[in-house]
Amino acid sequence: MAVEHDQMAAPKMEAPTTVLIVMSPYYAAISAEQVAGARAAIEAAGASHETIAVPGALEIPTAIKLAAGRYDAFVALGCVVRGETTHYETVCNDSSRGLTLLGLEGLCIGNGILTVENMAQATARAEVAGQNKGGGAAEAALHLLAIKRRFTKPVKTRIAPASDPVLMAGNLDKGTA
Repeated sequence: MAVEHDQMAAPKMEAPTTVLIVMSPYYAAISAEQVAGARAAIEAAGASHETIAVPGALEIPTAIKLAAGRYDAFVALGCVVRGETTHYETVCNDSSRGLTLLGLEGLCIGNGILTVENMAQATARAEVAGQNKGGGAAEAALHLLAIKRRFTKPVKTRIAPASDPVLMAGNLDKGTA
């Protein structure tokens, strides 16, 4: 029995938006598909993008942290294929945890780091004509940005007029402190 998944409508950005795609080209063919899907989704939403490459999935959270404040949202793209050692678990867990912690700091990140058992699974998830996880990660980042913009209100401050007395550490009218 096939499992159906609900999918939110792709976001459309009203304000100018720049997204940084941070990708690991460790598996070049997989990365190329992921980046193509992410770029298409970002452009369809009316946003612009830049892309940088890092050596592996573990470096993606660090690169995003270094670029924080310069971009509105981020897309993390990479692929980790299970091998013969426990390195797979380390890379999967630590890259995911790093992205989650950055998200909790307020960064809008779509996690498109594939964690798969074999290259056939990676290909099915990466292909733009397939599951298009690169496009999905880009849309997730843009959805988070839309939520952030909705709930981030400008802070209104009241500046006292010059005629208002300002009291500090005592009553200034009596000359005492």
